[in-house]
Parts: sequence; structure tokens; C-alpha cells
Amino acid sequence: MAVVSVTRLRVRSWRFMPAFIFAALRIGKQTAQAEGCMAAKVFRDRRNAFWTCTSWESEAAMKAFMREGPHGAVMRKLLEWCDEASVAHWTQEESELPSWGEAHRRMLRHGRASKVNHPSDAQKAFRIAEPDESRADQTLK
Repeated sequence: MAVVSVTRLRVRSWRFMPAFIFAALRIGKQTAQAEGCMAAKVFRDRRNAFWTCTSWESEAAMKAFMREGPHGAVMRKLLEWCDEASVAHWTQEESELPSWGEAHRRMLRHGRASKVNHPSDAQKAFRIAEPDESRADQTLK
């Protein structure tokens, strides 16, 4: 049984982009080395939106990753950097990651908005645009 996590963030201003990209690179390295991570991919969508999708051996492994290292440190900064943020988790038999279209459907059905200090109108209404799947995936693990 795999625990799948999907996140979507939208960086609200280009001035936060250098710090966000630097943090994302560090988190990518952390993900590739994380105990219990079975698969991971990231996706840069339109309008400074970023999606992640990971599968984990257990919820405990996922939560440990979430709180530790670069990921744990940057979570607080996202409150200021982002105007949209959401997350969804579910379990499934296989460790294979879903398509971005399926991740979007699951986000709408089972996800929730995450706290941000400067929410967009879309964030307030939990409106998430369908991802443009023609953009390439970057598989991390």
C-alpha cells in the first residue's frame, strides 16, 4: 500500500522566485534521498504554479520528510511566498504516481487549501485550474 501526496503552490511574485527555486532544488535532493519515498515528480505549470507528486511507504515516512530538512524549513516561508497552496493525500495499492490530470481530479475531490498570508480569489474559492499536461515532468526518484 502506498501513500500518495500531491501539492500545488503558486508563487505570488517574481521577487520570491529565486529563493523558491533554490529551496525547490534543495528539497528535490532531500526527496531523492528520503527514507520511505518510492517515487516523486514535479511539474511547473502556468502562472508560476508548481505541482509535486510523491508516493511513500507509509504516512509516518511522508510526515517525517515533511517536517525535516529543507522541506520543513521552507514550509513557513511559503505562507508569504505563495498566494495559492493546496494538498491532497490518499492511499492506493500501487506505488506508481498518477497522471497530472488524475492528481488534479483527486485534489479537487479530496484536497484542501493550505494557509497562505495573501490568498488569491482562486485560493479563497478553492478553484484550481487543470494542469497543462503538455509540459514535461521531471521525475526525482
